[in-house]
Formats: sequence, C-alpha cells, structure tokens
Amino acid sequence: MSDNRPVLIFDSGLGGLTVLREARYLLPYETLLYVADDAAFPIGRWPEDELKQRLLSLFDNLIASHDPKAVVIACNTAFTLAGEALRMAHPDTPFVGTVPAIKPAAEQTSSGMISVLATPGTVRRTYTRSLIDSFASQCHVRLVGSDMLAELAEKYLRGEAVSDEELQVEIADCFLESDGKRTDIVVLACTHYPFLANRFRKIAPWPVDWLDPAEAIARQLVRVLGTDTETRPASVADIALFTSNPEAPALKRLIAGFGLKLEAYSSKTS
Repeated sequence: MSDNRPVLIFDSGLGGLTVLREARYLLPYETLLYVADDAAFPIGRWPEDELKQRLLSLFDNLIASHDPKAVVIACNTAFTLAGEALRMAHPDTPFVGTVPAIKPAAEQTSSGMISVLATPGTVRRTYTRSLIDSFASQCHVRLVGSDMLAELAEKYLRGEAVSDEELQVEIADCFLESDGKRTDIVVLACTHYPFLANRFRKIAPWPVDWLDPAEAIARQLVRVLGTDTETRPASVADIALFTSNPEAPALKRLIAGFGLKLEAYSSKTS
C-alpha cells in the first residue's frame, strides 16, 4: 500500500535546508515537510530546561498533526538536548539525529588537531564531551562556541550583507598551531554553518577540511527508511512551516528555491 506520509525535517531556522537538499537527492520519491522553529531562534541561547520542554511540546503537536514516517532533527543543539526524550515520547516514530561529526574527523585528521565549531549550547552539552572521549581521545580537540554564526548564516542566506570581519571573529579560535602541527579539520557542528563554508575557505589562515554533516545525516535517513517505496504522486508538494508564520516575500522566494511551498503553521492543527 502507498505510504505518502512525509519525512519531517526540523531545525531552528534555515540551516536544516542543507540536510533537506541532500535528503531530496538521495530520496527523490519521498514527500518532505520542513519545519523551522524560527520563533525560538537562536535556540542555543535558551535555558536548557525551557528549550527541552518547548521541543517536546512542539513535537507532540507536529507528530499528531502530520504523522511523519520519520523525523530528522537537523540541529545539533536540539538533538543533543532532547533527542532521547523525543524517542521515548514517540516510540513509533523513527528519529534521525544530528551530532557533531567528531568520529569522522578523528578518523580523517593527519595532524591530530581538530576544532569543533558549534553553538554555545552544543559546546556545553555533556553529549559532545562524550563523543570526544569515545572517538577522539587521541586527538587535540578544541571546542569553539560561536554566539553569532547561526544568525550570520541566516542573514547571508536571506541575501543580507555579512562582512569577512564578522565571520573572522567567529572562526578565529578554530585555528591552532603547536609543535609544528596545525588544525587540519574543522567540524561544522551546526547545520547553518555549511552555507558559509565557501566564505570560511577564503578567510581561513590556512586550508582545512570543513566537515559538513548533511550528507551523512541523509544517508542515515536512507538506512532508516529503506529504498523499497513507491514513486510519490506528482501532485504532492513539499511544504515548509515556520513557527513565527513570517510573511516576508523574500523568504517565500528563498524557500521556493529549495522546492518548498510556505504554508501557515498552527499549534492547534489536528
């Protein structure tokens, strides 16, 4: 029997579009529902207890309203904080999470010097420290918490001016030199950051690999869903919901560029 339920991709803003792009490439037959909790953006500044409760409440509504066949939490901050609780609350819904790509960075580094560029919330999380202990204990790992980078990425994606100087301030601490060795990998531990990767390459003091998690997240989604599925009806559109219900024409055009139709979000949808 045909299953046209959507795959729900969640982020706090536009960053999860990097994951949506990869998911559509690998799973062109799936219907996608993109949900941005932009009313809470940037979520990395929220007190953890309040943010966790918000996420649990939001997903209670989203899953009841849309019955997704799977959920991708395309946000390190949200998943490392609430992923386990969401899985417990919705045991029949598969969740694909986003965590800092510390394991592949440790496997790929030549110098043994890695930086993890993340939101302050992800840097603080015990989950992140556990990943380092488990997979990168032989490496020198620097955690760099950026207060402004997610917001700068949103501005850049919306076509607003973002200067090299602003970006330089946020990434400068990623670059270390010690005993003739240099940082050679920077983990982009926020799905917003890959939109700025080309800018980072231009202003970096030396070349490094910028690790984008989007493709790995999409591959995990393929493993969860499998490939035995029917072609979706041509009439079914991919939808975007923003919790602030923005009216900006520029956002609608931007979303349309990712193959999405912006619709109104209701917390009382049934």
